[in-house]
Amino acid sequence: MWQLAVDHVDLVCEIASQLPRTEDYNLKSQIARGVTSVRLNMAEGLSGRTDAEQARFLGTAIGSSSETVACHFLISPCGYL
Repeated sequence: MWQLAVDHVDLVCEIASQLPRTEDYNLKSQIARGVTSVRLNMAEGLSGRTDAEQARFLGTAIGSSSETVACHFLISPCGYL
């Protein structure tokens, strides 16, 4: 799961780098925050806390991953890629 998150970050950062400057404070920023949140919440969730804390952090990571996917569905119709 961790390796998928690492690969996801690399791919999403590459996509974000192709966005126009007009998206620096919109989609590009949102994507960067989303992928950062995925990895940080996974790391925190997998750090040996209680089951409830692990579930909460991993749930947040899944939510952030869903946000980055939603950003992709916004980027494509705009013709940025």
